[in-house]
Amino acid sequence: MSFRLYYPEFKEKALTFSYDDGQIFDRRLVELFNRFGLKATFHLNSGTLDTEGFVTRQEVASLYENHEVACHGVLHEFPTHLAQERLVREFYQDRLMLEACTDRIIRGCSYAFGEYDERVVNTLKTLGFAYCRTVNSTGNFRVPEDFIRWTPSCHHNDAFGELSDRFLDMPGYGRLWLFYVWGHSFEFDRENTWEQMEALCGKLSGLPDVWYTTNIDYVDYMNAARGLLFSADGTRIRNLSSIPIYAEVDGERRIL
Repeated sequence: MSFRLYYPEFKEKALTFSYDDGQIFDRRLVELFNRFGLKATFHLNSGTLDTEGFVTRQEVASLYENHEVACHGVLHEFPTHLAQERLVREFYQDRLMLEACTDRIIRGCSYAFGEYDERVVNTLKTLGFAYCRTVNSTGNFRVPEDFIRWTPSCHHNDAFGELSDRFLDMPGYGRLWLFYVWGHSFEFDRENTWEQMEALCGKLSGLPDVWYTTNIDYVDYMNAARGLLFSADGTRIRNLSSIPIYAEVDGERRIL
């Protein structure tokens, strides 16, 4: 039996964005993403909500309605510096508070300052996080092996250049590609790059072969695909998840 995995709607490419801290500049960035039909994940520090320069607790649910809300630590502390009790509190309380704001189950995270070690990784797994994003760019579009140490493709400054063109030109050949762009919305104001970001969003929007997804939806889809059961003789496939998986089996496109 031949088998080829696709993204939803039989697409071969995926695009996701990830932005940290929840500063007021997220409002303008969300408007951009919504206008161009793009999806993003916003990693918030619940302890800074309602303070000067940050979004308010009251607006979180409506502002990020079309996107994912994820954790970044209550107070954006260095995770590797924290005693175990404080480490647990930093992320568990963040999850509790953001779930209360959004009425959602929060399962995503990004490491504050990009800092993590095995203790931090194991703690966040125990706290129920499905993935955690680093700040170590790969410069490529490969599907990640380890979502708890998820390395993005690039910071948005690098996406403004030829990297986005490379993504658009990637051939199929039966392989899936992921373009993961991360950053902070305040950087557009500080570096005067809002126009460049708007141009990037326009370039990457409305493409028929691209799946526009949040971080958690991507993780859930790939984990469901990796969990498919195949019979020993390769004639039967079973999907134990509730997520439809798009594939080509013996030359025929099927939704499993």
